[in-house]
Amino acid sequence: MTDAAPTYDCFDVSIEAGVAHLRLKRPDEMNTMVPAFWRELPAIVNDINAGAKARCIVISSTGKHFCAGMDLAVFTGGSGVAGERSPPKDPQVANETMRHQVRTLQDSFSCLEAARMPVLAAIQGGCIGGAVDLISACDIRYATADAFFCIQEINIGMTADVGTFPRLCGLIPQGWVRELAYTGRRLPAARARELGLVNEVFDTHEALLDHVMATAREIASKAPLAVTGSKVMINYARDHSIADGLDYIAVWQSGMFSGPHMAEAFAAKQARRETAFPDLAPLRGGL
Repeated sequence: MTDAAPTYDCFDVSIEAGVAHLRLKRPDEMNTMVPAFWRELPAIVNDINAGAKARCIVISSTGKHFCAGMDLAVFTGGSGVAGERSPPKDPQVANETMRHQVRTLQDSFSCLEAARMPVLAAIQGGCIGGAVDLISACDIRYATADAFFCIQEINIGMTADVGTFPRLCGLIPQGWVRELAYTGRRLPAARARELGLVNEVFDTHEALLDHVMATAREIASKAPLAVTGSKVMINYARDHSIADGLDYIAVWQSGMFSGPHMAEAFAAKQARRETAFPDLAPLRGGL
């Protein structure tokens, strides 16, 4: 007898052909990020990552909008940034606690960046506030023609704090980040593609998902060790000098280069068959 697959309040999760598909499933509420969202996303992603349960992750959504951002319950319901039920009377002590609460929210998206497998985002309709933080932490983004992106925080009197600025400044020109951040204007999908925030734009949600899932399956067909190495190197190069990046890839290759994996790639191509690479190994928990 096997344990039943876990169920989630905010996500439907399926894994097939090496691709884990996480779908936001609260369309009537515009898939807002309620307190459960912040617990479930890192739990799902970290489980897939630690167990090497997939070779690629896709995050998509349902309904008219991808996600309308953070739900007010996170601020007022006792589970989020401003929701501690009995805050310390000392304001500095309370502020120190809030810093850790914000870091917890940030970690909910940083797990996407830290995952050993690529994470692809399929975006339709509104991608607002915290949703911009989310998709900025993904490896690749695709959108429908009706999609738009909005740094909503400025419109409600606060500064975006869950990851938009550290990541978005590396994805699109800084002038555009500043315009979006200061004004709260919407960035349409077509302009997002011109700026490089999304790779492709599709007329329908169905066409979007078809393309993203096909891309995910293509990634899953490659050698997982080479894919995770590429992700590690791209992230490292983004955050370091060219000299540091060159040195690190040399060190990585000295330990991770696999002749058998390369031989399998050539053999499969010559035989016109599918590749048969080993999966990444599960990570051992504890000491």
